[in-house]
Amino acid sequence: MVVEGVSGVGKSTLTRLLAERLGARTLHTLPEPHIALSSAINARLRPLPQFAFYLSGLLHASDVVRDALTATPVVADRYVSSVMACHAAVNGIDLDQVQELIAPFEPYLLAPDATFYLTSSDRSLQERMETKSDVKQDDTALFDVPGRLPKLRANFAVLAEEDPSAVTLPTDGRSPDDLADIIVQHLKERHA
Repeated sequence: MVVEGVSGVGKSTLTRLLAERLGARTLHTLPEPHIALSSAINARLRPLPQFAFYLSGLLHASDVVRDALTATPVVADRYVSSVMACHAAVNGIDLDQVQELIAPFEPYLLAPDATFYLTSSDRSLQERMETKSDVKQDDTALFDVPGRLPKLRANFAVLAEEDPSAVTLPTDGRSPDDLADIIVQHLKERHA
């Protein structure tokens, strides 16, 4: 399964909690060695080579998941939708263009059983950012770069609407445990 949404919405916390409850392995969209290189890539490359880097990370992540699924379930903190939504928003590119670039590779990318799109209000997101211990540039850019947050939200909404595995999950007023309970119940009902 995949947990998607804007930076700071609680994906990483929820991913860890779900992995503990389900005895699953966790994975970030960009596994090593990609994650260590992402900041330098973002700072130095133009949009198309930057996209190629993230695409290679997705392809690698898909292989890692395939291998892991032979032994354990996997909960991914971001996956295909994050790469598309974020790349389009950060580089001021139409989401359609990014979707066209990734389309030839979709048959290779392992499709998740369920993708949980976390949503929140601005107020909840700001409150989470204030308590987040590992604030990154992507986090601060949500509020510092004009139009970034609305564009990301719009991109995720479009992708969730088109995603057959999508479950939209509002996070306002819900603890990580509450969200994990909802997701585990959804999975039980789905497999019943």
